[in-house]
Amino acid sequence: MNRVLKILLGVTVVLVVAVIYVLNPRLPSPEGEQSAALYQPGVLGVERKPIALVDRSRPTDPNGDFEGRPERELEGYLWVPQQRDAGPFPLIVYSHGFMSSVREPGYLVDFLVPKGYVVVAVNYPLTHGRAPGGANFNDVVNQPGDISFIIDALLARNADEDDVLYGLLDPARIAAAGLSLGGLTTKLVAYHRDLRDPRIAAAVSLAGPSSFLEPAFFQTTDIPFMMIAGSDDAMVPYEANAAPIPGKVDNSLLVNLVDGSHVGFADVSSVFMRWFRHPDRWFCPLLLRGLDREHAEAEPALPPDPGIGISTNVAMPCAMETWDRAMRPATQQMLTRLALYAFLEQAFADATDRRQAMARYLTEVLATENADVSVTAAAGR
Repeated sequence: MNRVLKILLGVTVVLVVAVIYVLNPRLPSPEGEQSAALYQPGVLGVERKPIALVDRSRPTDPNGDFEGRPERELEGYLWVPQQRDAGPFPLIVYSHGFMSSVREPGYLVDFLVPKGYVVVAVNYPLTHGRAPGGANFNDVVNQPGDISFIIDALLARNADEDDVLYGLLDPARIAAAGLSLGGLTTKLVAYHRDLRDPRIAAAVSLAGPSSFLEPAFFQTTDIPFMMIAGSDDAMVPYEANAAPIPGKVDNSLLVNLVDGSHVGFADVSSVFMRWFRHPDRWFCPLLLRGLDREHAEAEPALPPDPGIGISTNVAMPCAMETWDRAMRPATQQMLTRLALYAFLEQAFADATDRRQAMARYLTEVLATENADVSVTAAAGR
């Protein structure tokens, strides 16, 4: 082999090793005894099924140069445990963020499904990253209806003896969860006087906007609610949106990831943004451009309404002047997995002692074993 080929071979080997390292980073794991035990991987496996639903009862509104459609198309995935004999399983309806996609919750899916949960997520018609006419924040008002339609469709299949999903789901154990705009969608479908779905039995918002939602908004139900947020979030500022939650929602928990960012909650960030000083700094310009479209000049989808508990107290995104180092996305996602799983178990576990143990873990152990976390419970919880 001549010298040039040897050099090329050496360079190729280095590049292959580098690519493997970049795409397969070493992920953190918790050190505390109880946290480490909870973080053990599940044994039920994961099976992904594509879904394509069409709600012909509601239109997709015109948007920019998009003329609209007479129906709403909802395409995405359903992730189910491979070992189905352990069912029926709780269902989690996950909502993606503004300009994001159905792939956003990958790290949560991989963790929760093998432990006995079914997760469904779709690209919402006008808020995902490739929405016709451009992502439109205001279509969030239509997304609670999308969630209800998804639940209708899946429960119909669950009751059909000829369907592969027959008997897979527990209709009494349905949760909504979502990131950012998806976190707001979750609050709407769980609490909004006119948009809520009473089948939602628990709700989790990951850094969802909340500053304009007053205590009255959350009085329609007493289901368990958890807000997970990063204290260094530039897009949905923590102090205005997350910090007030324990004082607004009676049966709530606030999990503060100290120095956590907004983008750190998205699956892709643990691989491609782990060297960034602060991931939000690079995505704030994209968010501001997305919000500054001509359709954002229209009337707000959620106008102030004291009767519902919606105010004008909107916290502006991306006003941060200094960019300190944020929590590493992989650490942020590890802590999010722990908090979300424990919360779902305290709401949905079959055994009472398991539910009680998970409630104690959230309020007494999670922050004790993990220095980057603080947990605040509502006074009445």
